[in-house]
Amino acid sequence: MQELIAKLTSKDDKYACAIADQIISESHDSDKWYEYFDSFASLLNHPKSLVRNRALNILAANAQWDSENRFEAILGDYLSHITDEKPITARQCIQALRYIGQAKPQYIPGIIACFRSADLSKYKDSMRPLIERDMAETEKALTQ
Repeated sequence: MQELIAKLTSKDDKYACAIADQIISESHDSDKWYEYFDSFASLLNHPKSLVRNRALNILAANAQWDSENRFEAILGDYLSHITDEKPITARQCIQALRYIGQAKPQYIPGIIACFRSADLSKYKDSMRPLIERDMAETEKALTQ
């Protein structure tokens, strides 16, 4: 398991991204990665934003397999990334929330409430509209 985490946190971002993409792809079709849910969750507050992005997307891809409701324990932490210090990570989180809401519809009201209360003032004018658009598109996808 430490080997997997080491691969996802590798200094070689192309390699780490390829590993994450493989895990995400496999997670759409199988629950084989769900057993490592807690290890992926441990990366949500990694100092490197690219690692946080990987964790957000891997966790979202595994939400459909969460029969043990492990997501409940990390939901607040996950939603905090809606306003991540890095706008790209915030966007990754917001977009990934579509998968979580589809797999776990009970979280949709909380997701939308977080969108509506999110303070986006810290983001540059060039990024804020993109984040707002992502929120609107995700909300629309979750409420249709």
